[in-house]
Amino acid sequence: MIFTVDIGNTTITMGLFSPEGELTFRGEIKTDRNKTPDQIAIDVLDMFRLKQADIQSVTGAAVSSVVPPMTAAMGNAIQLLCGVKPMIVGPGVKTGMNIKAEVHNQLGADIVATSVAALQKYEAPIIVIDMGTATSLSYLGVSTYQGCIIMPGVRLALEALSGRAAELPHISIEAPSSVLGRSTVDAMRSGVVYGHAGMIDSMIQRMEAEAGPAATLVMTGGNGDAILPHCQRDIIYDENLILDGLYYLYQKNHQDRRRKKNQE
Repeated sequence: MIFTVDIGNTTITMGLFSPEGELTFRGEIKTDRNKTPDQIAIDVLDMFRLKQADIQSVTGAAVSSVVPPMTAAMGNAIQLLCGVKPMIVGPGVKTGMNIKAEVHNQLGADIVATSVAALQKYEAPIIVIDMGTATSLSYLGVSTYQGCIIMPGVRLALEALSGRAAELPHISIEAPSSVLGRSTVDAMRSGVVYGHAGMIDSMIQRMEAEAGPAATLVMTGGNGDAILPHCQRDIIYDENLILDGLYYLYQKNHQDRRRKKNQE
């Protein structure tokens, strides 16, 4: 069984894959940069108990992280619980992609994982929209990472708006009945939901104008379900894209290692 973990700025997402590559459970906990490896180990163990899964069945693990203070702590926690050293997505990990970037190490581990999964699962060229704390759009050719766009995420933008403007309330993310808001709350909801959907449609158009039409548009990330219904483009929603990517990366890197050992 392969345990996969994505550490985001807001949420830590966990998944467990069977030997056949089937995702047997998915779970989420809140990201807390102050937790020790022991505290993280308790969270992981509780997740396995909640999902009625056997942590002793884990034979390998893969971790992606955009929160450096938590990366080593999560790695230590997994090693403590499972007795395996997790693969950390970063320099030295083989992706199978030709990454067209000035500095490869600056490409976020989450973007790498979602891109690998998208190329494995969908027809290229692909535009991947990842709607987490930040919203990113990546353009993928055939086995090639062409580049990306990073913007403030839906909740981040909303929190900044409410926090900076004294008379604007904190609101939930949901679409109002009309684009034209007739109250402060509806006006804010319209701007957040329809505005973000329009921004995504526009950025897809600009990316295709420069790099060529995409055969597949795929969206993932925790805020995607609130925005996707209001986008005008035909976009696939894939909730588990990053977990799939971590599984594919683990398999690719460990298969290469097994081949080397057999050759020796």
